Amino acid sequence: MYQSWKSRFPLKFRLAAAAAVLVLSCGPLAALDKRQNEPGQFDYYVLSLSWSPSFCEAATERSPDRQPPQQQCGERPFHFVVHGLWPQYERGFPEYCQREAPRLDRNIVSSMLDLMPSPRLIFNQWQKHGTCAGTTPRAYFDTVRRARAAVKIPEPYLDVKSYLMVSPAEVEEAFVKANPGMSNAAVAVRCDSKRLQEVRICLSKDLKFRDCPEVDRRACRREQLSMPPVRGG
Repeated sequence: MYQSWKSRFPLKFRLAAAAAVLVLSCGPLAALDKRQNEPGQFDYYVLSLSWSPSFCEAATERSPDRQPPQQQCGERPFHFVVHGLWPQYERGFPEYCQREAPRLDRNIVSSMLDLMPSPRLIFNQWQKHGTCAGTTPRAYFDTVRRARAAVKIPEPYLDVKSYLMVSPAEVEEAFVKANPGMSNAAVAVRCDSKRLQEVRICLSKDLKFRDCPEVDRRACRREQLSMPPVRGG
């Protein structure tokens, strides 16, 4: 007697097959775009600004018997530092676009330490993200510097002397207010379980503020976050 495919295959097998098709059709987030990590082929940038005091406090909590990275977590009063400038697709993002990445000149690394206070961070960001920009190392880090200069840090976050409690919406609104042309859909706050970690700002290839729904959807949803005070000073 004829049996329908539904009766011949139990529900759990049908669900597993559907899941497999979904994975094969979508792939990992970093490979959703047909351009597939081709240098210079992307849609916009994300400038990621890390709240340095949160990074240092979290590093101390993870390894209380070890000193946190001194270049960033010493006495110099870092507030928001550049985590990276990341080429993005409208859906997904490229990464490691040149497996044999051009070597970074030590002079370039030294010149970026005021914005990105860790040589390891600079090397890693170049290999993972900078190689996707389709430029020379010097041109890429010049773009990083220009992108950072395009963003004004809100006044309340320039000299934080004691712990602040903030909401993600409050931080976003402060950045929007301080930066004409930026909308709430162009900025997203990232957090850990209790601290503000980063503010991510979307920029066009010519470094103008632009909306980025995908980045905004992955923003922090916690109601309150701590911003540890700036060190040193």
